[in-house]
Amino acid sequence: MRRITTAGPVLLFALCMVACEASDSAPPVYFSLNGSAKRYCSAIWVSERDRDEALYSSVLLTGEDVSDYESGKLAFGVDEERRIVTASTDGVEGRARHFGDQGCVILPPHTDNVFFTPREVVSALPDAATTPWPMGDLLPDEPLPDDVNGELLAEAVEVMLGNADDNRAAFVVVHRGRIVVEAYASEAHRDMQLESWSMGKSMTATLIGRLIQMGHLELWQPAPVPEWRNSPGDPRAAIRIADLLRMSSGLRFTNSGATPEQMALSFVPAQWDHWLGYEAPIDVFKFSMSREAEFPPNTVGRYRNSDPWTLGYIVKRTVENVLGEGYLSWPQRALFDKIGIRRFVMETDAYGNFLLTGYNYGTARNWARLGLLYLERGMWNGERLLPEKFVDFVQSPAPAWDPPVYGGLFWLNPPDDSGRGSRIPTLPADAYNAAGAGDQRTYIIPSRELVIVVQSHRSPAAHAPDRRDREFEALGLAVRAVDPDWSW
Repeated sequence: MRRITTAGPVLLFALCMVACEASDSAPPVYFSLNGSAKRYCSAIWVSERDRDEALYSSVLLTGEDVSDYESGKLAFGVDEERRIVTASTDGVEGRARHFGDQGCVILPPHTDNVFFTPREVVSALPDAATTPWPMGDLLPDEPLPDDVNGELLAEAVEVMLGNADDNRAAFVVVHRGRIVVEAYASEAHRDMQLESWSMGKSMTATLIGRLIQMGHLELWQPAPVPEWRNSPGDPRAAIRIADLLRMSSGLRFTNSGATPEQMALSFVPAQWDHWLGYEAPIDVFKFSMSREAEFPPNTVGRYRNSDPWTLGYIVKRTVENVLGEGYLSWPQRALFDKIGIRRFVMETDAYGNFLLTGYNYGTARNWARLGLLYLERGMWNGERLLPEKFVDFVQSPAPAWDPPVYGGLFWLNPPDDSGRGSRIPTLPADAYNAAGAGDQRTYIIPSRELVIVVQSHRSPAAHAPDRRDREFEALGLAVRAVDPDWSW
């Protein structure tokens, strides 16, 4: 693959090209086409899904999208040889291209290439088929332990996956390290790299935790962002790594819930800053770090991509400048190979920055492995991979969040008046989870020694509106299967 050898355009120029490319149409049309092309590209070459199924389940996000596609107003072109997907409407096009182990990347205007050199990512692990779980995929032949209720687990599977309108993909329950139930739907299977969306934020936290354990970062240190620390009087110099993990940095960054006054200060007028990395060919790390302070750190908790993108920059800078290693393959060596993950697709922006806020693909078993790492409090096969205090930190309430539903790039389930979880009443209050759009969840329940993975296809236009109710019921049944006294 030829690399563009000239310097990539700066952020402002890239967004200027975006607006110019949109011609007479508003820039959001171009943005949304890029996102559609990227999702379809990933469905074809990362997940290897049936194309019609993927279009309706993960690409066409709204009823209007479905109508436009079926009427021919919205069209998709697939260049099989170059692995480029083009989405087009009313003369405007958005494009994405598959770049091997970096998955699919939104292409900048006027080029079919990106501003980095794609790299092959190879696991050093032996064949998974002959390696026992969790380092491999070989499961024991023994029946379930006597203290696990198989009938309740079967009922949980039926509740979770039995309604085809729910658009579910995977349901895996691990108890005391053993897979006790595993089921798939919507044409998904055990080895399919499934869309994981913002569960990847918890992966970002884990990479930060690895670097802390390795002695290269500290949880409470000021964020090592030179642009913030080298300017006298810059209030962003007070932002700590812990504040970024808690999504409490205070950076000016719009998302849903922003006031009209805040939206007026979005980088692209009236568009959420939070969503730009999913639709515009920008350097997301530079973009997030360029935003000024709106609030003092650790005073306002808000769900914003600025904070995990800045953490992503810190990971990249540390790996390349401190460790002197290759950024694109470092997670495989430093984390995935150590916990049995042979392939986890972390897609990038056009500048080679991991978009772990949403563009990442993993199997249900691999998410279960990540959950097990936290259930084991950062230990794996006798090796400490994460500091125990870090594991405690990510599941502790962030002080700036009201109500206290967020920890360190993980969601919490604080107790209600009855002592059960308030966000998910069918789970114990100590449960915490990675979460992504469209109902992607990895639940970690220390009190019951459980990890539960739920993966689903993304499109709101293609699933039943009450599917979360069935998810909650299935989760409660899974807990009751290992704790007959559990009720909700």
